[in-house]
Formats: sequence, structure tokens, C-alpha cells
Amino acid sequence: MRGSYVRWLGVLAVTVGAVATAVIPGRAQAEPTESSIVAVQQHDARKATLTIHSAAMDRDIQVDMQRAFDTSVPRPVLYLLQGAGGGDDGVTWATETDVMEFLSPKNVNVVSPIGGQFSYYADWVTDDKRLGKQKWKTFLTRELPLIADRYFASSGRNALAGFSMAGTTTLALAATTGDLYASVAAYSGCAQISDPVGQQFVHLTVETWGWATMANMYGPPGDPRWAANDPYVQAEGLRGKSIYISSGGGIPGKYDELNGKYSLPGVDGFAAQLIKGGAIEAATNYCSRNMQTRLNSLGIPATYDIHPDGTHSWGYWEEAFKNSWPTLAAPLGI
Repeated sequence: MRGSYVRWLGVLAVTVGAVATAVIPGRAQAEPTESSIVAVQQHDARKATLTIHSAAMDRDIQVDMQRAFDTSVPRPVLYLLQGAGGGDDGVTWATETDVMEFLSPKNVNVVSPIGGQFSYYADWVTDDKRLGKQKWKTFLTRELPLIADRYFASSGRNALAGFSMAGTTTLALAATTGDLYASVAAYSGCAQISDPVGQQFVHLTVETWGWATMANMYGPPGDPRWAANDPYVQAEGLRGKSIYISSGGGIPGKYDELNGKYSLPGVDGFAAQLIKGGAIEAATNYCSRNMQTRLNSLGIPATYDIHPDGTHSWGYWEEAFKNSWPTLAAPLGI
């Protein structure tokens, strides 16, 4: 289950080491309307996997849903995004952590899409030969919220959280979609994509591991569309939101144990977690501190959990999510 993640760590760390609008608040726009639920796999009274047809991408996407504990009144929605593999690799919040169980007694509906590997959940300007049509921003911010609001009869208040690749995406979406999200959490992400360091991260994820063409995302380096979707550049758009940003420092920490609960399996997996995962996390620490400086310069408050130890691995993301919950929940009224 974690083999592909080990390989991705190896590819990503090589260069990381070298680099050392919503009309109504909270509601998605009413277009496109062609998207719809085409199948429902009910797991129990509260959990289901929906197959949703995306009009923007003209394909079906699986989305895991969990209803709020108490549905007697409309409840908010938490959108929980996966990492670089998009969950297509079988590595998700649900399979690797107890986050869904943690959320089970909470009065929040949970929406967790499966898909979008190596896409940064962006609206790519050109269809890619490897990944195909990528219109994830449209799906996540316009198509999916309309369906989720109806499915849950939600309150219209939304939160967004994600790790690694999606740690970049969550901040970008929150900064560029008006009042759609009231709170946002980013774990071990690099909140910059248009400068040389950020471009290197995107290149590694999209081209080195995803075998796709980075220029298909927002054009060649220097194209203004990169800056237009860069959360560091567009940080002013985060004003008024409840923000949580976390990262480790790359030094082995409490969840880095051979054959430990949160460690990659075997000696090779553990070595990858320590060496390669450590290098990646050291780099996301650098990015996260840059974002902290940027938000401070704008007078935008946020909660930070940026510490010297910890690798790019699940134990830290599970803990960070739980630590971020008060920040995510506060503006949702729960």
C-alpha cells in the first residue's frame, strides 16, 4: 500500500536536497450544472462513496463522504484532500490515519475526493498527454460543493485541509475563491509555486514523478498564471480566514521508528522515510517559514506548528490534523 509512496519519496528528495469565486459566501457558483451523482456505494448509515461525473473533466470521480454526527440541523463541510498520489495509489487519509474516526463524533460533514494525482488540484491550461484533462479547481470549488451541499443539506460553511502537494493546493484555493472556505489547514506543503524554489517542487511532482508536462499546468515559467495561483503571491486572499500551517524540520522524531505504527515498512522503507522524507520535510519547513513571514508582513494572523523534527510521513500529518481541528472548526460554528 505504501510502496508507491516510498518511490515518490525517493524521486522527490533528489532535487529537494539540491534546492536545500463564490457569489454567496460559502456557496459555489451555479455553473456548470451538468455534474451529477451517477452511483452511490453505501458503507453504513453515515459513510458512502459517491461516483460523481465532472462536467469540467468529462469523467467520473470517486468521493468518500461521511455525514455529521448530528444531522438534525444543517452542518458545515470539511473538504479533505490527498497528497501527490491523489489517493489513486490507495494511500489516503482513511487508509493511513484515524482521522475519519476522530471526525466521527463531530458535527461536520466530510468530503474526501479520490483522484488528481500529480495535478496540484489545479485547472490546467492545456490537456496533458499523460494525465489528460485536469480541471480540479473547477471540480473542487464549483461542481463538488453544489453536489455536497445538496447531498448533506449543509449549512454552506466550508473548511479545507490537505498535506504535501495538497498543502500547497489548500492555501491556493482558499486564497483565490473568495469566501468559499472559512478555514484552511496546510500540512507539509510548499506555499509557493511561481519562484525558482516553488517551480522546482512542482517540476519534481508533475514531471519527475508524474511524467506529465509542467508547462501544461499554467504555461511556461514566468507565465503570469503561475503567480495568479501562487498562495504566497496571493496571500492577501487569505485575510479573514482561520489558517493553520504546519511542517516538521526533517530530523527524525517520535513517529520515526523502525517497524513503528507510522513508519514505512522494512529497512528500505524506514531508510527512505528518514533520509528522503527528512529532506523533503526540511524543504517544506523552509517554505512554511517563508509563508509565515509573508502573512506576518501583511498582518494576517494564522496558527503555526513549525518544529525542528519530524519527517514527511503520516504520523505527523495525523497529529497535525488533530492539532488543527480547533482552528478549522472555530469559524464553522461547531
